[in-house]
Amino acid sequence: MADQTHVLFVEDDDVIREATQLALERDGFAVTAMPDGLSGLEAFRADRPDIALLDVMVPGLDGVSLCRRIRDESTVPVIMLSARADSIDVVLGLEAGADDYVTKPFDGAVLVARIRAVLRRFGHASGGDRMDDSAAPAAGGGLLTFGELEIDTEGMEVRRAGETVALTPTEMRLLLEFSSAPGTVLSRDKLLERVWDYGWGGDTRVVDVHVQRLRTKIGQDRIETVRGFGYKLKA
Repeated sequence: MADQTHVLFVEDDDVIREATQLALERDGFAVTAMPDGLSGLEAFRADRPDIALLDVMVPGLDGVSLCRRIRDESTVPVIMLSARADSIDVVLGLEAGADDYVTKPFDGAVLVARIRAVLRRFGHASGGDRMDDSAAPAAGGGLLTFGELEIDTEGMEVRRAGETVALTPTEMRLLLEFSSAPGTVLSRDKLLERVWDYGWGGDTRVVDVHVQRLRTKIGQDRIETVRGFGYKLKA
């Protein structure tokens, strides 16, 4: 298992859980599959997987609550699984700290592609606790300053008014993308392509929720919404 990517998969439907586990194992992943949120949390703490796939509606501890518990302890990437694309559960999962979501029923190849896209930008060798520096957008190196916000692009650290700001790898990548072109409007589609590695159309709610999460950490007025176009970092 040491050389394999370890996936924690929490799903209460026996058929979906077993079929998905087999499909992921055929693609070379090591999978720990759990039927409920509490056992999923125990498995996460015991095994420290490289990525977590969490169904929203699982018993004991629902997927959104489980995501929050995981995010309190780790920056490991999390993908939520939701039965409805228009469900409020999608937004709740992203707000809880998930990095992406996949709608059920899903094609196995699509799920694998999304997992690999997340792992490419995170770097899975350390269980998702570091970012893949080779994939990070170039931000000029050194220390960038925007008002009270400081971004150390070499040490991958952010400070606001001298206080360290804890960002997930996805939030850091998003901030690096903005800081590489301050004052430039970046569309949601462009951010999906650059930050989430989507080579296809994606749900822009992923971008919107992450921007809002980032704003709460670096300052609500630091990232400006340009209606009809996207977002920009105030220089």
